[in-house]
Amino acid sequence: MKLFALILPLALLAAPVSAAEPIIGDWLTEEKDAVVRIAPCGNELCGRIAEFRVEPDDGPDQRDVNNPDPDLRGRRLMGLPILTAFREDGRRWRGRIYDPKSGKDYRSIVERNGPDRLEVKGCIGPFCQTQEWTRVK
Repeated sequence: MKLFALILPLALLAAPVSAAEPIIGDWLTEEKDAVVRIAPCGNELCGRIAEFRVEPDDGPDQRDVNNPDPDLRGRRLMGLPILTAFREDGRRWRGRIYDPKSGKDYRSIVERNGPDRLEVKGCIGPFCQTQEWTRVK
């Protein structure tokens, strides 16, 4: 019995920890209108608009006109961080997602769904809307 008490803690230390799969890279949004580049931002991950696949209504120099903060409405959408403060949480990544079309910010959960798919959720309370992004090769 004492041997078991000594071995159990060692076995637990040797057990693999379920970690989130890496999400760094370029991802095409579900609507296929933009590529978001996810990269380290200090100790966290963030995602910025890296490319437009469909030109915005006001051209490639489109500004963040729907932002509720008047001081931020002059920001260019190209390069705008839309995924912020993402940290690994078990098999998932948690942070914030900004929707420049609505000007709203949501709690977000991101998880790999195979090698080339990313499940991106934007949530208000317990309700989430899910999109599937595709890795750009």
